[in-house]
Amino acid sequence: MDATSGRVLLDEDMHAPRPIASITKLMTALVAVEDCPDLSQVVEVSGAWLEGVEGSSIYLKEGEQVTLETLLYGLLLQSGNDAAQVIAGWVAGDQEKFAQRMNEKAQELGMTNTHFVNPSGLTEEKHYSSAYDMALLACACLDNPVVAGICATQTIAMEGHTFVNHNKLLWLEEDCVGMKTGYTEAAGRTLVSAATRGDQTLVCVTLNDPDDWDDHQALLEYGFETYPATQLCQQGSAVGSSAVGGSLNPTVSLVAQADAWYPVAEGEQLEMQLDVFSPLVAPIPQGTQLGTARWLLDGELVAEVPLLAGENVTNDQWQPSWLQRWWMGLWGKKWETTVPGMGLI
Repeated sequence: MDATSGRVLLDEDMHAPRPIASITKLMTALVAVEDCPDLSQVVEVSGAWLEGVEGSSIYLKEGEQVTLETLLYGLLLQSGNDAAQVIAGWVAGDQEKFAQRMNEKAQELGMTNTHFVNPSGLTEEKHYSSAYDMALLACACLDNPVVAGICATQTIAMEGHTFVNHNKLLWLEEDCVGMKTGYTEAAGRTLVSAATRGDQTLVCVTLNDPDDWDDHQALLEYGFETYPATQLCQQGSAVGSSAVGGSLNPTVSLVAQADAWYPVAEGEQLEMQLDVFSPLVAPIPQGTQLGTARWLLDGELVAEVPLLAGENVTNDQWQPSWLQRWWMGLWGKKWETTVPGMGLI
């Protein structure tokens, strides 16, 4: 998936719900950071939060005091299930309430084939997601500078803990910028990765893939080579012009409010449409929104950017005064504005 546009570049059963193991922790981290943005908060580990912990761990102890930041690094680098449960307990009070927040966030992101039961990804019947939904989650995590920064970290030492990222792609793939590994017997090997090359970031998700390291490197290379990001417009640059009334200047330039990019394969042709408000009549201050530029691929909308007035358009045509209009009205005449003067009919 292209992270900027959301275009799916290659898929196989991408909407099928499956067990996902520890890539669940991407949602755990996102919810925690959004609900508790002050990562310097000190968390005292409750014994109740450690009940039932199994699998990978950062070896937290009851009564230990540790910052939320350290817990998040332990969660995403070392994949600590104890860190996941402590975060859930600290943020929401217990795992059940935290899972509810996870599902609310999933709904907000459009993850329609996803349901969370716990913050760690340990196997439970009603805990699942799909490759497409996890790609949506990965894009949301990339948009969060805190979560993205943690996922991109190879190693770090904090508060007596040393964490080494389980994601080998950070060493194998020079363009890799994260994200998260996972494994359970039920889910098999699961992996979410992201890579940035130039102005393009791609997200790759595999579920139950025994050869995920090699597959992700091959898939990311395929995406960059086959669907390079193409700039459709540049912020502040003119993409067209439109007629304007009430001014000596007959047109106004239409400039893009923002950059627009889209991954385009060789042979694909995008169609640009300018949807401009009508009529445009002076005065028009520079920067006023005048419409929208849209790009379509095979008739489907793939990108759009607001269009702004590129310059001030003044109402500089001569207009008769009210007294002149009144006087001419007595004679049954009317004024017609001409360029550059006036006329009488």
